[in-house]
Amino acid sequence: MNIEDLQPTKIVVLTGAGMSTESGMPDFRSQRGLWSRYNPAKVASVDSLENHYELFSEFYRERMKALRAIEPHRGHRILAEWEQAGKLHAVATQNVDGLHQAAGNKNVLELHGSIRSTRCHQCERVQNEETFLRSTHCEHCQGVLRPNVVLFGEMLPELVWNEAVKKIEEADVLLVIGTSLQVSPVNQLPYVAKGKTIYINDEPSDYPFDFWINKKISSGLSDLKKAWG
Repeated sequence: MNIEDLQPTKIVVLTGAGMSTESGMPDFRSQRGLWSRYNPAKVASVDSLENHYELFSEFYRERMKALRAIEPHRGHRILAEWEQAGKLHAVATQNVDGLHQAAGNKNVLELHGSIRSTRCHQCERVQNEETFLRSTHCEHCQGVLRPNVVLFGEMLPELVWNEAVKKIEEADVLLVIGTSLQVSPVNQLPYVAKGKTIYINDEPSDYPFDFWINKKISSGLSDLKKAWG
């Protein structure tokens, strides 16, 4: 069977940092990624939030400000077009940047949360991005503010995780895009797929995908758009 022969009607997509790098977002684990300049245990962990807050808040403020210059690329927009056409049933993403929603996707499962909003670490009141950028403390309880992301040392949101598993099990095609599948437990999600699996990335994976498209993400998705409509 060729990839053009699939003609799926129930696509689910799992995306990682590589999905956003074509828009100009730095990734994490490459030689030039964020973790080459920052130690994740120091800047993106519960310990950092509670014991090294100045470094923690500086890191996330830098990321929030950088996002203002970032736009979705053609690959993001193809996924949104498929959702609007009823072919794509969900995007499960490790990314916290909100680019899928900016492109027009509605059914986005944010496995690692979102940097687009913040909350108080103490009372859990939801705040907006601007509040975090101009202040460090909650106006209600004086607790420290944080982005709504999953930090090292925290569990993934259970409802979102369960929904991602359910959608992947139901899919006739799972597209895994721009992720090295090194992060647990998300790297287990392809194993629950019952339909065909397709990997779009410029790095190989140990997972036995049915198809591997070794191209830039926007180019690989454009090829699938031509094949599937």
